[in-house]
Amino acid sequence: MNLRKEKAARLKVTILSQTLKLIGKKPFQDLHVDEICATVRMSKVTFFKYFPQKEDLLLYYFRLWCLKCAVELKNKPREGLAGVYFLADRLCDACEEHPGLMLSLIGYLSDLKRPPKPFPVKPEEKQVLYPDVGNIREVEILSLEQMLEKFSLEAIFKKEVIKTSSTRDVTHLFMTTLLGSVVTAHLLRIEPLRHFFRRNVELTVKGLQ
Repeated sequence: MNLRKEKAARLKVTILSQTLKLIGKKPFQDLHVDEICATVRMSKVTFFKYFPQKEDLLLYYFRLWCLKCAVELKNKPREGLAGVYFLADRLCDACEEHPGLMLSLIGYLSDLKRPPKPFPVKPEEKQVLYPDVGNIREVEILSLEQMLEKFSLEAIFKKEVIKTSSTRDVTHLFMTTLLGSVVTAHLLRIEPLRHFFRRNVELTVKGLQ
């Protein structure tokens, strides 16, 4: 790996990892760029070189979450509804670990001013994060919607889902169920999260059978 690109990749990953440590369970809005720069020991100019605005950290986090799912699915493939439940569990894990960040992420994804494209992840960053995964550079990062679309199509082919007009409709229904579960769990202070997420998916599936 090119040393300059490797150094840049490690710094970018470090910025996010230190951000996650700083934020803990508090809202993302309460975190300031000055805090991040002081922890990583870099200038604000360097920070904004990698993340033109603070909110880009949310998009980068979500993109790496999708990469993590892709790596897990590479090692242990799931199909159809098993894949949907897998995503529900992983989203639940993220909510338990960084509740404030996940709520801020959903809020930012709903912002009309946010960039339309996903935040890029370079091959060097993949290798820094997963040095022991073979061909990690070639692992494709699918968005949450793309993963749900794949699993929805498989569920239809396997006849796990019967009442449907289109794969897109089923995908959007699962997307609504998962992201809606994040918001509803927070508003109603529902615990345990894993049971709540899985129960919502079960009820959604029941309506499709």
